[in-house]
Amino acid sequence: MFKIGYRTVKTAIGTPIAIYIAQIIGLQSFASAGIITILCIQRTKKRSFRAAGERFFACSLAMLYSFAFFELLGYTPPVIGLMLLFFIPTTVALNISGGIVTSSVIILHLYASNSITLSSLLNEFLLVVIGITVAFLVNFYMPNMERELKKYRMDIEKLYSIIFKELSNYLVTGNSAWSGKEIIDAENLIRKAVYYAALEEENHKIVDDASYYHYFKLREKQLSILKRILPLAAKMDLSGDEVSHELGEYIGFLSDNVHHHNTANEYIEMLEKLVKEVKKKEIPTSFDDFEKRAALFQLIKELKDYLIIKSTVKPLPNSKEKK
Repeated sequence: MFKIGYRTVKTAIGTPIAIYIAQIIGLQSFASAGIITILCIQRTKKRSFRAAGERFFACSLAMLYSFAFFELLGYTPPVIGLMLLFFIPTTVALNISGGIVTSSVIILHLYASNSITLSSLLNEFLLVVIGITVAFLVNFYMPNMERELKKYRMDIEKLYSIIFKELSNYLVTGNSAWSGKEIIDAENLIRKAVYYAALEEENHKIVDDASYYHYFKLREKQLSILKRILPLAAKMDLSGDEVSHELGEYIGFLSDNVHHHNTANEYIEMLEKLVKEVKKKEIPTSFDDFEKRAALFQLIKELKDYLIIKSTVKPLPNSKEKK
């Protein structure tokens, strides 16, 4: 599906504005202001600010290097190569390597002029300032992704609910027809959600644990636990074993209560009662029974770890759902 993103729109708006400003004040190579704007527009305010700083200092350094090398050694292609041998490592050492491409534009302008004067340096400086300033201004507006992140949260919780429901169904009835598709879907969805939540944090300077990024990272950890639980469930004794049946019903209860609110302590208490019941059962006498009992205890431990992670969840911003 054809889609135009915010970054594309900003680039389409900022580029002609930068070129127009550079052109009306009579700068040479005015189109380069547009190139600098394109290079400075980033996905987030934080990245845009960092890119602007890197490019400004890299371009200033490029003008200094150009003057020193071209005026002392001449305006020839080998001198450009020699200068880059020194210039690039310097930008890396100063942690402004993101400005190498932009500063290369300035270097080539000064090389083409065949003579560096105060006027030509001022021209390049103004191109850089215009390009960076326009990019920073158009990138200042960042859309709030609250609605999209909330949709990701609801979809992930729905998938987790299905996973628990299928696991419960298997432990209670022995039905193993489930394909496990929701595990893969949840993995892909969490990857996207973490990415966009990270962008949201950068744009709005969120550092609170009660953020979508923190929430999705916790869900990511829980998914790893769910992946470990599935093979353990396959080792369980389903032939009339009451504990397996009770555990299945407990997991079924969890499937109906997958949400972002912190109610983990209630579920942990229920799980502890189940553990006490398991400990009352007779000690396994065969290796096969012992292996099944071990799988049961390990599954319960994984479920408890899942709930402990849930206990660290804090209320999400603008959360108004009923608990």
